[in-house]
Amino acid sequence: MNILNRNVPSARCAWLAAILLASSQLHAQSRQVPAGRQSAPTVIVNGTLHNPPPDRSGRDEVVVEDAWIMFEDGRITQVGTGEMEIPDGCEVLDAEGLHIYPGLIAGPTQLGLIETEQVRATDDTTELDSEHPEIQAWVAINPDSDLIPVARSSGIMSAVVFPGGGIISGQPSMIRLDGWTTEDLTIRESLGVIVNWPMMNPVTSRFVRRSASDQKKRSAERVKRIDTYFDDAEDWLKAREADPSIPWNTRYAALSGVISGEVPVYLDASRPSQIESGVAWAKGRGYRVVIVGGAGSGSCARMLAEEDVPVMLKGTHRLPLARHHAHDEIYGTPERLREAGVLFSIGNSESGAFAPAQERDLAHQAASAAAHGLPAGAALRSVTLSPAEIAGVGDELGSIETGKSATLIVTTGNPLELTSEVLVAYVDGRRIDLSDRQKMLAEKYREKYQQIEDERQP
Repeated sequence: MNILNRNVPSARCAWLAAILLASSQLHAQSRQVPAGRQSAPTVIVNGTLHNPPPDRSGRDEVVVEDAWIMFEDGRITQVGTGEMEIPDGCEVLDAEGLHIYPGLIAGPTQLGLIETEQVRATDDTTELDSEHPEIQAWVAINPDSDLIPVARSSGIMSAVVFPGGGIISGQPSMIRLDGWTTEDLTIRESLGVIVNWPMMNPVTSRFVRRSASDQKKRSAERVKRIDTYFDDAEDWLKAREADPSIPWNTRYAALSGVISGEVPVYLDASRPSQIESGVAWAKGRGYRVVIVGGAGSGSCARMLAEEDVPVMLKGTHRLPLARHHAHDEIYGTPERLREAGVLFSIGNSESGAFAPAQERDLAHQAASAAAHGLPAGAALRSVTLSPAEIAGVGDELGSIETGKSATLIVTTGNPLELTSEVLVAYVDGRRIDLSDRQKMLAEKYREKYQQIEDERQP
């Protein structure tokens, strides 16, 4: 029986329609089958190998012609050039005329935490309260998200995923973009703790209704709230160390890595005053710090370099912070950071909840920075080795070297060029299915119009 054909009140019909719409969205999940474990040693031969500059201020990528790469059990075992004797039992990929790059790394991102903003049930980006440092992003990631294969098609093989909401948002996680479960995806469960740092200077705009004095008061209250929360956490940790019988506090315990210096605090801050204030607060407490967002970080690049503070830029495709800034202010920020010697990465999250659906544009964000002064090698580094180093996994990901994870892509050209295509991809040595929803739909409708054309033929 078709329930929508029954005599039901219009309000109930609307409710039922909403339920069915949500159900259809929830079941519109990726049809890709995750790759199985690498079963035999693999060798890629005859390709042109590209690695990012090893130094954060480097300009040029490292290029090796006629290269070969061998990997086994998910690890790169040998890298060389010229002729090689291929051992028996190896799978061989001839990459003649093609290019080999490390897999791109997205971040900060909410990929896997949200599918569509219109269906609340698919949104796990935030929690309701203001302080939830114990939340870890990997727990809520949907391994069957349709957006993950789309990101892979553009060369993204790993991601730094950030939860959001509140003042203390939780803990970012490092994931690989292939696996059956959240555990399969997870590389590092926790990379630190995220704090949304308040605006320090009043904003004047016709959209802002609060007075300048009110804005300053609220900012001061928020800084005090953050400071008090960390004070309480430090006191609890000291007391707990002296007396283990003190009741357990999961939220305070989640801050122990930041307080001990084992992991950084990620300060979400864009304007220079925010960045300077946040860095002063973190350094004053003896914490390691990473700036997330960083649209205005070019203005305080020297300070960031002196304090050795990395920056995870949320993207370059956005308007300047103020009307008096140059139109290309944000595009030039990566080069100003590089010249100062700041470790930085480029992400694609500036557009908020819509960003995971646009994560495939990550390489274009870096390419835009390259078009505004950032050397091409540094642009490649900003989406490969640099985010890996900031996340603390630089010895595992970000470049193609012996001992690292065999997470790489084979392309027709530079992945930062819009015309380049990713033909083959590996995650931990496993060859990945690069199909996605868009490719399937494109093939479907090409076939539709081909059939129409065939029917028109005499």
